Parts: sequence; C-alpha cells; structure tokens
Amino acid sequence: MRKKHKPLDSIDWKILSELQANARVSTAELGRRISLSSPAIVERTQRFLDRGVISGFHASVDCASVGLPITAMIRMSVVGDILPRLSILLQSLPEVVECYRGTGSDSFIMKVCVESVEHLEHLIDRLTPFGMTSTSIVLSTVVARRTIDPTMLDWRPRLKSGGGRKR
Repeated sequence: MRKKHKPLDSIDWKILSELQANARVSTAELGRRISLSSPAIVERTQRFLDRGVISGFHASVDCASVGLPITAMIRMSVVGDILPRLSILLQSLPEVVECYRGTGSDSFIMKVCVESVEHLEHLIDRLTPFGMTSTSIVLSTVVARRTIDPTMLDWRPRLKSGGGRKR
C-alpha cells in the first residue's frame, strides 16, 4: 500500500506548473518566479522526486522531425498465457513509444511512431500472432501534454456545471 503524504500546497503547485512547462528552468530563475530561495526550490524539488510526485525529467521529441511522421494507436486484445511474452516483445519494439495494459476488450493500448504505412503494416504483422489488433492513425493532436494542476482535483463541480447530460 502506498504511504499517504501530506497534500501539495499552493507553492508546490506553482513549482510543479513551472517545471512541467520547462523542466530546464534554473533553480535561481524558478526561485525568482515563485519568490523562494534557490535552496528552498532544491529542497522541494528533491521532496517531489523522493515522494514520486515527479517521476523524471524528459525531452519531448517530435517524432515527425526525426523521420517518423506517422503516429498511430494500436489496441490489442489477447487471451491466454501469452501476456508475459507479448509484454517482452512490446518492450523491445522501438516503434512503441507508450504502452498501457487496460481493462475491457483492449488488453494493450499502445502509441507507435513509424516511418511509413509499410512500416506500420510490418509492425502490425509482428503483433498479430499474439492476438487481435485494431489500429487508428493519428491525424492531429487535440491535447498534447496537459499540465497537471490542482484544478484536476475539483472535477465534481466542473462536471456538474459543464453541460453534461441531464437526467
């Protein structure tokens, strides 16, 4: 069971928002923006890392700009005892940039980046011995990488007033 930590305060959220926008911001600049000293920024950031709030710092690469212009989502339905073997295969395929194990009819949902439709077809051919695939090519991105912020915790009032279905 995960240890319960104290909730993030408003300063924590400001730091997280700034780091999500630009993880390369210097501690001095971040301190100026948040009105904290550099040592305080370092301490809070280290606490985020220790608690698992921040799981890492990454460069976001545009697949098309490195020669992989086609992004697709592949959903896969499998049955039987092949999950461990399929998991090993998925981890070894460089085209699979994200992969999630899910519930319902989709055992796996993966995001792939490929060079061409032929490349995509070859990738799908590697997967079909393990189960049924359903593939959708991404036409455009509507939400790229959303910044996680405290308003996400207030979803109930937002959904009630958001014009959802009336009963």
